[in-house]
Amino acid sequence: MGMRPKYKTKQREELLGYLERLPGVHMTAADVCDYLKEQGSTIGQSTVYRQLERLVDEGLVNKYIIDGNSPACFEYVGSQEPACSGCFHCKCEACGKLIHLHCDELAAIQEHLYMEHRFRLDPLRTVFYGLCEECQKSQGTV
Repeated sequence: MGMRPKYKTKQREELLGYLERLPGVHMTAADVCDYLKEQGSTIGQSTVYRQLERLVDEGLVNKYIIDGNSPACFEYVGSQEPACSGCFHCKCEACGKLIHLHCDELAAIQEHLYMEHRFRLDPLRTVFYGLCEECQKSQGTV
């Protein structure tokens, strides 16, 4: 008896096809579901979540956990080694907006924390909290 074929291969290919067109873009599972629904796909939400988790396990997709109140973000990285080991996030405490940062200066901070303090930062879970530019303007602090 041979190996079982991958579960729902057509749905997996449909999902991968979408993700492969958006390398480096951060999206939630709900974003993916919305897009697939617009395209007339019949893939259910639970299947999207399951397939995304499988792609994370396979190393094709990064998963970023922000906090307990925000949905996880996913990023297609493919089979090539990513240029950095993740990205950092800023979350506005007023409006909840999430800003994704790929920033060399933050990589230097990550290196400093390890070299000087022997602390290994997890960039997939690193969030800076504060106020976004729009909320600073509306509060008159800019």
